[in-house]
Amino acid sequence: MRLLPTRGRDGGHVAGIAYGFDRWLVEHSARVRPTPADRVLKGLSGAADKNRLWIALGAVLFVAGDRSTRRGAVRGLLALGIASGVANGIAKPLFPRRRPPDESVPFVRRLVAPPVSSSFPSGHSASAAAFTAGLALESPAAGAVVAPIAAAVGYSRVHIGVHWPSDVVAGALFGAAVALVTRRWWAVRDDEPATVGPAEHIDALPRGAGLLLIGNPQAGAGDDALAVLRERLPAAAVLAIGGADDLEARIEDLVRRGDIVALGAVGGDGTVSTVAAYAVRHRLPLAVFAGGTLNHFARDAGVEDPEVTFAALEAGEAVRVDVAEVRFDNADERIFVNTASLGGYPDFVRIRERWERRIGKWPAAGIAMVRVLFRARPLHIAVDGTSAALWMLFVGNGAYRPADQIPMSRPQLRGGALDLRYLRADVPLSRLRLISATFTGTLGRSATYVHRRVSRLDVRVAEEPVSVATDGEVDHRGKDFRFTSRPAGLLLVKGERSAIAGGAAGGAARSR
Repeated sequence: MRLLPTRGRDGGHVAGIAYGFDRWLVEHSARVRPTPADRVLKGLSGAADKNRLWIALGAVLFVAGDRSTRRGAVRGLLALGIASGVANGIAKPLFPRRRPPDESVPFVRRLVAPPVSSSFPSGHSASAAAFTAGLALESPAAGAVVAPIAAAVGYSRVHIGVHWPSDVVAGALFGAAVALVTRRWWAVRDDEPATVGPAEHIDALPRGAGLLLIGNPQAGAGDDALAVLRERLPAAAVLAIGGADDLEARIEDLVRRGDIVALGAVGGDGTVSTVAAYAVRHRLPLAVFAGGTLNHFARDAGVEDPEVTFAALEAGEAVRVDVAEVRFDNADERIFVNTASLGGYPDFVRIRERWERRIGKWPAAGIAMVRVLFRARPLHIAVDGTSAALWMLFVGNGAYRPADQIPMSRPQLRGGALDLRYLRADVPLSRLRLISATFTGTLGRSATYVHRRVSRLDVRVAEEPVSVATDGEVDHRGKDFRFTSRPAGLLLVKGERSAIAGGAAGGAARSR
């Protein structure tokens, strides 16, 4: 095996400088007197063997961390797997280098069985940097806590005499680069609330007076969430979602009698969507209390924390947000606040949501994409009069990001835009090309993927009626669908200060 030169003059000027710097640093480190830190660094280096330290740390962060930390743990472990595999399996054989001699460090620091593979690059450093950078992309605070541990692991490899400093630097740079590259096919989610429309003043509802809370006992927190709200809003009326006709009649009766001036949704996205339809129909403000398994609308609108809504009810503050509508066969219609879809997308959503809380949204979406594509049948439709065969069609209320990858976040709930995306089944090898494009970050350039923003969309199914999913609920079938944006169609109970910070336009309009 060819070894890199041990003297600078044999490897050129640059190599000579690098070797001289490496040797100076190793000699300087070797002169440090023995301290209890020697044992700590030696143990830390051993703990990072075979990535055990990072796998254990990732598991702890995933179990005990918040949403962003869990995403960061998954991204960090994924980046670590790639960086470790490339550094140890490809880079080391391609760039052989002799490790520092045993006598370069004191005997107390040396390993009993030092590694015999190439010294360049440091696989430990690559793994440490990849995990830490991946974690920091999603959770900067967690990344800052872990960074000193990663730096200590990198330095420990020099301290115990198994790597030159340049090996560590190169490994760390490579690992960090791998973590950054993951953004190309797994976008970093923006947890900032979406910008919303103009602020409006509504009647203050102290202690919930004039508010009708509508909850779904089967959703997420269920009865527990309703019980908490009864304590905080004792003057509010409470109804459980049952038959839609009974609920509609009850709301109409309460509105006509003047007993309620606002609605409250207690549950997940499906509940919010159902109650939002009543709010739009009766022109009532909507207070959202996230209590479901997934609460995408509440998170995007910035009302996932119930204290935000409590404060706005007391102050009489609200903002305008967009909703969307789908009409079935020119008859029934349904309001949706997040997404509507045809084809394999309902199955995609169900599979993704099953895995999302365990491994993060993008890995779950990747698994769902593969499973659905291999089971789906093409859907033959006409999109605004143009015939096409699709695997799935997605319509979002508002502009989702990123445009060229699986949608991860929604920066705006204003502007009257529908986010249209569909996957074509009428191009050669469409399944394979879609999967490849998804996992390589090239979906935006693939002929199998179409994305555009519209305000209205007409879809006609060429075959038998199909189901449409709206906000996770699959409860309507049809052949002709018209999707329409309803700009500023919903008055959402939310603090005015939050609306201004989120980009509310036009100043505060007063309506009593």
